[in-house]
Amino acid sequence: MIIRTKDELKGFLCPSNNTGKTVGFVPTMGALHQGHLSLVQQALNENDLVVVSIFVNPTQFNNPEDLQRYPQNLEADVSLLKSLSPEVIVFAPAAKDLYQETISAKAYDFGSLTQFMEGQHRAGHFDGVATVVSLLFDAVNPDCAYFGEKDFQQLRVIQTLVQDQNLSISIVPCPIARNADGLALSSRNERLTEAQKKQASLLYRVLEQTQKSFAHQSLEQLRKSAKQAFSDQIDFDLEYFEIADAQTLTPAINIASGKKYRAFIAAHFHGVRLIDNLELN
Repeated sequence: MIIRTKDELKGFLCPSNNTGKTVGFVPTMGALHQGHLSLVQQALNENDLVVVSIFVNPTQFNNPEDLQRYPQNLEADVSLLKSLSPEVIVFAPAAKDLYQETISAKAYDFGSLTQFMEGQHRAGHFDGVATVVSLLFDAVNPDCAYFGEKDFQQLRVIQTLVQDQNLSISIVPCPIARNADGLALSSRNERLTEAQKKQASLLYRVLEQTQKSFAHQSLEQLRKSAKQAFSDQIDFDLEYFEIADAQTLTPAINIASGKKYRAFIAAHFHGVRLIDNLELN
């Protein structure tokens, strides 16, 4: 089933029609791959009804060319979802329907969560993400919403959004889906050839090495080693490598016992921006 407007979706999902049924929600921008499908499968396993939104959100792109290049094929996406379950509800609204009068992002203050890494390199990105997710939550009113850990910074922002707005939605983090070489699955990565995907797994190898060395090397050594791994790689332009507190996302100055840390990385490779992250302890 494909639903195009939020009024139609709200009517379909209204409690009088679905008494006692739980609703799981997976927000996507389409160009679905196995990573998305793993989120949808988890939602299907844990809920009575599952809504998957397919909406390329214009307010979270700080580069208009990136928005233009973003792959869109609703028919292929719906076909993939139906292969999992014919019961999946696809919500594919127009921007005007979702945003109403003005298609623009609200300004949010997420503190340290958006000051570094993606927030530093993509101005306004998380305002766009929080705005659209807030609008989608209003349309779907789910019990649970599923987000992949590949966009870990986004996941922390959404968890904070739900907390700040006092929403009764359980945010379910889902593990990163990877190919056989460790490359994180991503809609953008689909623009790479098979040979390029093998090369692109360098990001994951660097993260893995950081994880292995975390217990016995200094933060300075870890950061230096990661950057050195890219020094002779002419096809890569390393945007950032950072080790941060997994809760606040502030770059780590020293390692405190009892705290969780993650390594984050972003690089440009053959016109594709790759991002990845890995838990370190």
